[in-house]
Amino acid sequence: MDLLVLNILLSLFLHCFPSWLPENLGWDNCSLVYFVFNIVYLFCVSVKGPILQMRKVRPEQIVGRVFTTVLFFSLLSFLGLNYVAPFRYPLSFALAFFVLLFVLVTISRLSSRAFIKWFRRRGRNTRDVLFVGSYPNMVDLYNEMMGDPTTGYRVLGYFDDEPKEDLGIPIPYLGGVDTLSVYMKRTHFHPMGRVYCCLPSSRALDIRKIVDYCDNHLVRFYSVPNVRNYLPRPVCMQLVGDVPVLYLRREPLRKPLNRFIKRAFDVFCSSLFLCTLFPFVYIIVGFITKLTSPGPVLFKQKRNGLNGKEFYCYKFRSMRVNSQSDTLQATEHDPRKTKFGDFLRKSSIDELPQFLNVLKGDMSIVGPRPHMLKHTQEYSELINKYMVRHFIKPGITGWAQVTGCRGETKELSQMEARIRKDIWYVEHWSFWLDLRIMYLTVKNALHGEKNAY
Repeated sequence: MDLLVLNILLSLFLHCFPSWLPENLGWDNCSLVYFVFNIVYLFCVSVKGPILQMRKVRPEQIVGRVFTTVLFFSLLSFLGLNYVAPFRYPLSFALAFFVLLFVLVTISRLSSRAFIKWFRRRGRNTRDVLFVGSYPNMVDLYNEMMGDPTTGYRVLGYFDDEPKEDLGIPIPYLGGVDTLSVYMKRTHFHPMGRVYCCLPSSRALDIRKIVDYCDNHLVRFYSVPNVRNYLPRPVCMQLVGDVPVLYLRREPLRKPLNRFIKRAFDVFCSSLFLCTLFPFVYIIVGFITKLTSPGPVLFKQKRNGLNGKEFYCYKFRSMRVNSQSDTLQATEHDPRKTKFGDFLRKSSIDELPQFLNVLKGDMSIVGPRPHMLKHTQEYSELINKYMVRHFIKPGITGWAQVTGCRGETKELSQMEARIRKDIWYVEHWSFWLDLRIMYLTVKNALHGEKNAY
């Protein structure tokens, strides 16, 4: 599908927009362009291949793969043509072609993904699955597989020393562990099927027999570690040499490339805003603030950031100068707020000076909102895993804020919900997720938020 889109788009540009092309571009050179584009694209897509065929994948992951592939393809193909071929392409051609290529390939892959999900929902492209063992992690695995029919899994049953009556899932008991190979022979278990084993390591001999049978009959074997009793959450694995090691969470921003992308985007956007719109906003807001209440235009407050480090967070002052600013959270009808300050808070304009924090490197445009030192100390003792949100830089806006968790936290459960969403963001960060959060932030600001006070 990608190659089809690439060649149709290339043909369209070569034959319908001659004014954009070099004058000495003949048929022989056109053939060279087709050849180079197809070879380079195949190379790029093999390095960062599509993932739309996976059993579980999110749309933003597909879009991210397309962006990476098209970006590398654009650099390699045009560098190759401009230095090898006897002609030069204008920049207008390059920009138009690759932007359209990104859009069309994205539409193509998302459409293909929708078709795959529809195909699997109708019972096609399925994978037969057998479970060995009946531990709680198998129950969770069953719910993951069978909760979404578009994954294409079909769990046939489980094997264990004896049937469990309290599993809580509708899965048939097929026999003892030693009868697994007999069952697969008798039923001609599909070679593309999968066996998921969660037997403890103390039964290594039984596990090795199952592994050997699967290897000899083209059946995929998967070991499911019994860690759910002390790690009741998703975990990740990495190899330290040849030793598999489980760690608690996937953190995309631990990768240097991802941190570079996020920081480069932060610097670009904050610099652009601070050098264009911010001076005018500062003059207008500062003038009205000075007219309506005595005190400074900017309000700064110590908050906790990356790895718990303290920094001064800047805001437009929206309250009268008071002694409780560092200890008492703002409420809906807070008497400390000025009328103009109330407008600043509801419109989120009071947060704009934090682009200074972004440029300095204390904050990011998107991330968990930084809390006052007093709140960090209190909530870290009351809420489990509260400090996980400090694994990344705090943000001007965040996933929790655009999904309803904004404003005063009257109950502990409200802050717990906010922390869960902050941790979800830490574990699922992507550049496209940041763009989505920024879009939702602007959308919510334009429509107004009742909790923005």
